[in-house]
Amino acid sequence: MAGAAMNVSSSQRVQSQGIPTNYGALGTLVTVFFFWGFIAAGNSIFIPFCKHYFNLDQFQSQLIDFAFYGAYYLGALAFFAYGSFGGKDLVGKWGYKRSIVYGLLFSALGAVAMILAVNANTFTGMLVGLFVVALGFSLQQTAAQPFAITLGDPSTGTGRVNLGGGINSFGTMIGPIIVALALFGSTAALTEEQIAALTLDKVIILYACVGVLFVFAAALFYFSKKVPSGILIEKTEKANKALYTLLILTGLLIIMFAPVFSSYKTDLTNASKTWFVDLEKLKTVMEPAHLPIIILPQYIEM
Repeated sequence: MAGAAMNVSSSQRVQSQGIPTNYGALGTLVTVFFFWGFIAAGNSIFIPFCKHYFNLDQFQSQLIDFAFYGAYYLGALAFFAYGSFGGKDLVGKWGYKRSIVYGLLFSALGAVAMILAVNANTFTGMLVGLFVVALGFSLQQTAAQPFAITLGDPSTGTGRVNLGGGINSFGTMIGPIIVALALFGSTAALTEEQIAALTLDKVIILYACVGVLFVFAAALFYFSKKVPSGILIEKTEKANKALYTLLILTGLLIIMFAPVFSSYKTDLTNASKTWFVDLEKLKTVMEPAHLPIIILPQYIEM
């Protein structure tokens, strides 16, 4: 019996080790890991521009990171809540491949919203755009990490996830450098003169390129025959206890942040006027006659 058990164990080990790593799919997958780090770190360079362009104080400028990382949490919580209440894994139903494609297209939509917001000089629209970009990242991360484990021997799955983490760190490292070069032409410490001299067309072109890269990556995933669909057919177990714990933690976070926002003194009348002006600007920008002008550099003479 012991010998038979050893033979079965050895057979299972050999069978597990016989699963080859899908390097083609893995190479495509790690591109989204790069995007996460690149965009998140690039925000640190973008904040000084927003402070000058939108005339923000320190509290308002920090809302950029708050909106971006808040979307990560809320997006993941929404997917978990859907799976827990409905007993269905939405990512598993779509498949890892399609979920990443949807996430990339959602992030591309956020990049378009940011272009419209910058062109219309609306900080509210900028926050919405960043929030949408990060929501797309949340969906991508929900699918990408377990997807990496399935692209080969499960026993070496952590190595593939670590590879993705390394690519993510690389994007975090070079993101600020590339954004600084694209916007300011230098990686040295920014001066007030450099920030003030930044032209609007550079920001629009930067995020237009980011949006195009999102769409290109989505197309690469969708049309690549090397990337499997990753559809899961097993039923998801409900985790109501864990969900309730997360909802309680979310409530505690809201209670913690409420005094921070309430202590920030704001003239509600002026704030309402700002929201109204932002909406009017966005309506003007969204007119079909104005949309081509947004994409063209502002310095082109018509």
